[in-house]
This record gives sequence, C-alpha cells and structure tokens, in this order.
Amino acid sequence: MNSTTLVNLFEVPAERDDEFLDLWVAADDLLRAKSGYRSTKLHRAVTPDAQFRYVNVAELGSIDAWRAVITGPEFSAIAAKMAAFHPNAALYTVAIEH
Repeated sequence: MNSTTLVNLFEVPAERDDEFLDLWVAADDLLRAKSGYRSTKLHRAVTPDAQFRYVNVAELGSIDAWRAVITGPEFSAIAAKMAAFHPNAALYTVAIEH
C-alpha cells in the first residue's frame, strides 16, 4: 500500500490560538495512543491574513486504524469542539515524486 497523507486545514482566529492548540494536542494524543498515524506536523501560517492559519499534515500508519479512532466517541467529542475552526480534511497519496 502506498503511504497515505492526511492534510487538514483550520480557520483559527488569532485570539483563539490557545483554545485551538489545546484541542489539537488532545486529538493528537488520542491518535498517538490508538496508532492512528505514524507522524504529524502542525504548521502555522507566517502571515496574519492567511485564511487557514493552521495546517496539519500527518502520515497515516493505517487508514482503517485512523478511521476507527476518528469515528469513536472520544475523538467525536474533540471534533465537535474543533468544528468551530472549520476543519477541511482530505486524504492524499503521492502522484508525482522527484
């Protein structure tokens, strides 16, 4: 199976950074505990006018394991709170590599 990457974009007003980061860390901790992915990097925009101030890029260890975690009640509770930040997630595989 090819590597699968999750890319998730978030609209986070600057005054809500702390709230967002606390939720993101909680979600990250849960996914790590349940083997949802191999690695992740949370990126923050360097310009204040970016629509998506935070972008999460994660390498999934198993799509099925990841889906099992994100459909469970623990993650659903976190996701309900994160909905305020309009997450925009999709799964990707490599199309071209140089």
